[in-house]
Formats: sequence, C-alpha cells, structure tokens
Amino acid sequence: MRLLLVEDDAILGDGLKAGLTLEGYAVDWLIDGAQADEALKLNHYDLVVLDLNLPRMDGMSVLKNLRRRKDSTPVLVLTAREGVAERVAGLDNGADDFVTKPFDLAEICARLRALARRHDGHSLPVIEHKGVTIDPAAHQVYFNGKPVDLAQKEFEVLSYLMGHIGQVISRARLEESLYAWGSEVESNAVEVHIHHLRKKLDSNLIRTIRGVGYIIDEN
Repeated sequence: MRLLLVEDDAILGDGLKAGLTLEGYAVDWLIDGAQADEALKLNHYDLVVLDLNLPRMDGMSVLKNLRRRKDSTPVLVLTAREGVAERVAGLDNGADDFVTKPFDLAEICARLRALARRHDGHSLPVIEHKGVTIDPAAHQVYFNGKPVDLAQKEFEVLSYLMGHIGQVISRARLEESLYAWGSEVESNAVEVHIHHLRKKLDSNLIRTIRGVGYIIDEN
C-alpha cells in the first residue's frame, strides 16, 4: 500500500519511513503541512500518517482540507498531546485513529492494518477467498491450506487485489500502491508480479481485463 507520512521531526520521520518500508509500505515522507496538502490533492494514497504540529500548515488543517474534498483516505494522527479535547476535535474533523508519542512501531503497523481493513470493508484480520488465505499481520499466504512463498512485491500485489475483491484495479493504480516517489519501476513490473502469482496460486484467480486492469472476481 502507498502511504503518506507527514512528520517534521527528522529522526522520527526517518525511523518511521524505514520501519514502514520494511513492513511493505511504499512510503512518501513530507515534513510540512503545505507540502502534504498539495500531495494529497495530486496523488492517491491508501493510508496517511499525520503529525499535528507541522510547519507552514498544521496537521488539523491538512485533515480538514482532505475531508472537505470528500477524500475518505484513512488517517492515523500522531500527537504528543494527550488532551481529550484535541482527540475529540481530530475525530470530529475526520481522523480515523490517534497514537500518542512516544509509540512503538508495532502498534503503528497494527493500527494501520486495522484502518485498511475497515476502509476496505473487512472486519477480520485474515482474508480468505477462492482457496487463498492472506494474513497481512503474519505476512503469510496459504493456498488450499498450504503455505506459499511470495516475494515482497508479489505479496503486496496480492494483498491489494484481495483487499478490493470484485473491483477492477488498473496497472497505474497498482504501481501507485507499490512504489514510492523516486523508486525505479520497470514498465512491465506489474505484469511480471501477476504472472508469478498465477504460477504460484490458481491461474484463474486474477483475471485480466484488457486495456482496463486486473480483478479478483467475487464468485
């Protein structure tokens, strides 16, 4: 999933970006609110991790602008403040969850997985469909009960498609979810990942709709 991290603390931001990247997220990191506001206007993100105390535009204003645009992207707010009033204001302005600093990376990742599940309409932590079981927390995939070894990008492609069953996802959308700014992307990267998934899983699981994208059918 493609994630926007907005944090002006260089040490914390660098650590979060590294940790979230290791968890499989494609992370774009920005350090001020005005940059974040513009990035959210121009790009599609699956998740946002947003600090409130930012230069040029505070995080609450970024959040308000996002929701005014009718953008429902899940937002996890980072805050050093423990006041109830601030949390109430954040939730009323569209925040989906809060984490108070200092925090543990494992908690951030767990909360992000929960936000992604709710946004995609899944309440259970494990998704099962057509003999395929994917456990994002354990980073494990099973096919007909047997574990399947997937490369990182293969896992990410499968996770994205399994999270959007019944929806056609374009190649461009998959590329956006897989790669952060500055990443080198081969022109046929998505096709290669899909090819490998078909060999390792059911060859009919992922259907190509020519000129449009890919879909895992509901039935």
